[in-house]
Formats: sequence, structure tokens, C-alpha cells
Amino acid sequence: MIRIRPYQVSDADTILSWCQDEKAFYQWSAGVLGDYPITQSEFGFVTSLMPFTAFDETGIVGFFTLRNPNGSLDELRFGFVIVDPSRRGSGCGKAMLRLGLKFAFEIYGAKKASLGVFENNLPAYWCYKAVGFQDVVLDVTEKYQVLGEEWNCKELVMNRNIDQK
Repeated sequence: MIRIRPYQVSDADTILSWCQDEKAFYQWSAGVLGDYPITQSEFGFVTSLMPFTAFDETGIVGFFTLRNPNGSLDELRFGFVIVDPSRRGSGCGKAMLRLGLKFAFEIYGAKKASLGVFENNLPAYWCYKAVGFQDVVLDVTEKYQVLGEEWNCKELVMNRNIDQK
């Protein structure tokens, strides 16, 4: 059974080991954490957010952060969502996100949860959709220059009143 707990600095090495190449690293971080590969010290930035570690009886299986982009707890934004590559496709990501949503909506009382995902990260996109996130049509698509390419970011949202599948 997947559970979540507050992130501990000792989790960093395991989490960082999951980004084994530049593309995976930038799909996960959008370069916000720094250039690939980052150090445990650089990853310490996440402690300024609300970081969570997902785990089960085998150990750490995932990680995500929450933050309040507008300074209000009405909206909490997921970031740096990642699952151990050996556990992807097994439902761990969905279970972790559902727990994060429960925390956001029931503990913090958020009215909305949001996140961004690169269009070239379809497994993550479909995971978010399976949990109940909906596409948001923006007037301007957020774009990033990554590895000599332009990556488009899709915006997703879930309102508190939407059933969390």
C-alpha cells in the first residue's frame, strides 16, 4: 500500500537516482533545479516547498511537491512529480497523486489543484488524466528551451468538486 510522508533529506539520493539521463531530468524538473546532473545540495531547494515522499513496504517509490502559487491555499500546485522507474506502470503514481490530492483538498482545504506537464511526457500526462486532472486551454502555451528543442507545457487542473476517481 502506498503512503506519503514529509520528505526527508536522506531521501534525496534515491529520488535523484531516478533521472538517469538529461531528457528525463528536464522532463521532471524543467531545469528549475539546475543543470543535469544536480547534487543533493541543489535538490535541497525543494525543502522551501511542501515536499512529500511516497513509500510502501519496499521503500521509497515516489516524490512530489506542493506549493501555493498565488500565496493562497485555495490552489495548490503539484511539482517535481516522479516515480521510481522500476515501479512505473504499476499504479504507484496514481496512488501517490490520489494521496496528494486528498491532502490538498481535505487537509489544506484547497479548492483547486494544478500542475504542468511537457507534451513529450505522455506517460505522466496520461497518469494525471487517469487520476482526474483536466486539460486547461490557455491563451498562450508555456514554452521551454530544452536540449536545443522547444518543449510545450500542458496545464492541467482538478477542482475540489470533481470526483477523484
